[in-house]
This record gives sequence, structure tokens and C-alpha cells, in this order.
Amino acid sequence: MQRAVVIGASGGIGQALCAALAAQGWQVAGLSRSRDGLDVTSESSVARHLGALDGVFSRVIIATGALEIDGHTPEKALKHLSADGMAAQFALNTIGPALVMKHALRLLPKDAPSVMAALSARVGSIGDNRAGGWHSYRASKAALNQIIRGAAIELRRSHPQAVCVALHPGTVATPFTEKYLGRHPAVAPQEAAANLLRVIDAVTPEQSGQFFDWAGKPVAW
Repeated sequence: MQRAVVIGASGGIGQALCAALAAQGWQVAGLSRSRDGLDVTSESSVARHLGALDGVFSRVIIATGALEIDGHTPEKALKHLSADGMAAQFALNTIGPALVMKHALRLLPKDAPSVMAALSARVGSIGDNRAGGWHSYRASKAALNQIIRGAAIELRRSHPQAVCVALHPGTVATPFTEKYLGRHPAVAPQEAAANLLRVIDAVTPEQSGQFFDWAGKPVAW
């Protein structure tokens, strides 16, 4: 039986990913803060929870993140920036996934295909930024994309059949986005999960280190 790890398993997309993988016959290890006490901003917590997993996992999916943390909302302008708000965004959206990748590396098979994917966001694209604003969230996701790129280069040497990618799930109707949807169309978490798994199943080692949207189309850095 193939095995997968989903980090952020209690979130809207994370839950849907766990359910979809299980329906496909995968053995899923789902970890989250609310259910398991996993704090991705704490390396000791990440090391303890991932260190408790044994064996090989051919899918590691990082589905953590937040738009609003401790009352700090996405900024509409530079004047709304705060050091604490920006630091919180980087801790959760950049450093957290990086720590997961560090400690999940040992779980990937060295001689078989595998995928390590992290949910990023199109607003983290520097090339696609035409609206400004949301400075801390955008910057944290752009930094995550750089981590993905560097990790893919490293994996190519040690795990030649592995793929490491950043994924944009589209706009998904979850508590994460509820306050910010407005009239913007959104898909259900189940649809988003199905889309993401199709992309994960299709990516090849030659595409490692890239950024794709929910339809498998490349997103500009």
C-alpha cells in the first residue's frame, strides 16, 4: 500500500486531501496542530511528530498556512505593515514548510518515485503581482517558493526520482478564505483536493522545482 503524509490535515484542504487519498487506497498519516499538537513554527515539534513516523512515504503534502494570524490581516498598503504581523506570516507560511521538508526528507524513498508538495499561492508570484497590497502574505509565499526551488535542486542529487513542487490550489471555500472571497468564485475543498492530486500524480522529475496551479499550468515566479 502506498503511503502519504499530509501536514495541516485538519484544515479544509488538508481534510479533503486526506479523504481523497484514502479513497484512492492510500495509507494516510495526517498531522495538524488542532488534532495532534503539531506546531510547524517549532522545530522541536516538527522533529518530534515527523520523527515518530516510520517507513517510506511517496507523498508528502504540506497544506498549512494562514492569511490572518493573531489579528494581523492582509495589508492594503505599506502603512499597514507591522513587524509582528510580517514575522508571523513568515513563521507559518515559510519557515514552517521549510522545517517540515527538512525533517520529512528521510521519509522519501531514494530509489522510487515520490512527490513533496507545498501549497503556495498565486499572490506569492512576483511576476504576476499587478495589484500590490497583502505584502506580508505575498512575501512569505514568494519565500516559500524559493525554498521549494532550492529543495528540488538538493533532492535531484539525493533522490533522483523525487519531485518537489509548489502548488496554487485556486480559491477554495474554507474558513481560511471566508472573509476575503467577496464575489470571487471559489471551489469546494473536495474539488480543490481532486485537482491538486491530479497535478501531483502527473508531475515528473524534470518538472521538479516549479510552481503549478490547480490545473497543472506553470505559474510565474
